[in-house]
Amino acid sequence: MRVLVYGTGTMGKGISQIFAQNNHKVLLFNPNIESSKRALKNIENGFEKLVTKGKLTEENKNKFINNIEIVDSIKSADDVDIAIEAVSENMDIKKTKFIEMDKFINSEAILATNTSSLSITELALVTKRPDKVVGMHFFNPAPIMQLVEIINGMTTSTETIEFVQSLSKELGKKPVLVEEAPGFIVNRMLIPMINEAISIYSEGVATIEDIDTAMKSGANHPIGPLALADLIGLDVCLNIMDILHAEFGLDKYTAHPLLRKMVRAKKLGRKTREGFYKY
Repeated sequence: MRVLVYGTGTMGKGISQIFAQNNHKVLLFNPNIESSKRALKNIENGFEKLVTKGKLTEENKNKFINNIEIVDSIKSADDVDIAIEAVSENMDIKKTKFIEMDKFINSEAILATNTSSLSITELALVTKRPDKVVGMHFFNPAPIMQLVEIINGMTTSTETIEFVQSLSKELGKKPVLVEEAPGFIVNRMLIPMINEAISIYSEGVATIEDIDTAMKSGANHPIGPLALADLIGLDVCLNIMDILHAEFGLDKYTAHPLLRKMVRAKKLGRKTREGFYKY
């Protein structure tokens, strides 16, 4: 199968790796080709670490890397079977990318988005193939996390849903089907919990470390909410809270002022080396 991955950030790199190591041909695209080159180098480094740990052979490493090709134009990906968009969590930006993919990619291809909270139907309606537009929400780190939320928009066909469900299983993932709703399943529950943890810290109830320890030891979470916020990206957390608040209009989805302040200060978590923790 030939797959276009549009986006070279954390999720774009992770999704590319998943497909490459499952022997699919990945066409990696970013309008800035230098970003694509850096992304491919990061993927190569990730595979090299697996070799060092004895989890991957040198032969398979080379095979997987050769499964990824950088393209400098969407036109070069016109013959793919599926295109997966993994750009910033912004509806206007995503619409622009979907219009572009719809124009240059063959009409039989599925157009998927890795959005964590936005409307699939709204994206579908800027294309001429709304029945082939679907949500395919991978979780970070994508090569490790098993879950994929399959988002069914109001125009998505049964055939499209069945295709991406089957594909997800073939990639070794556990797909769950979600009818379109703000935040889907995981982020509708998870991000407000992170927001509440920020509130507890802001009120001086407990330290960052103790809040995270409490949830790991008391609720059996593998990672504390504030460390998780850093992993997700505080800007992503804020975007999702704002989307939930805009869609539902409920106070419980109001982003905490400290979260907004940290995003303004560019303290976004691991990707900027500082969030609630320093890296």
